[in-house]
Amino acid sequence: MNLWQGVLIIFGMFAVTFGVRFVLFARADKVVMPAYIEKALKFVPVAVLTAIITPMALMPDSKLDLTLTNPWLLGSLAAFVVGIWRQQQLLTILVGVLVFFVAKYGFSL
Repeated sequence: MNLWQGVLIIFGMFAVTFGVRFVLFARADKVVMPAYIEKALKFVPVAVLTAIITPMALMPDSKLDLTLTNPWLLGSLAAFVVGIWRQQQLLTILVGVLVFFVAKYGFSL
């Protein structure tokens, strides 16, 4: 493959990606979503993050581990408690990561 073929491939990928997105966004203002769908869509990020984090926290080695030596579980529980209690995203993340690292590397000393 020479330089011009590479440039044409990249330009083609750009044109296809831009074209698909442009068509969807150009029609977006003409689509009216019902209120119940708008309300339900607000829960999508929480549901997706829960689906990603839960298996990682409960099954770090592809088997169920509900012990207090599971750093993923301890970090998740600490983040959950701080998140419910304070409702500050940055603090929740910091506490969860801190508890995870202390549990992971503090127990192995």
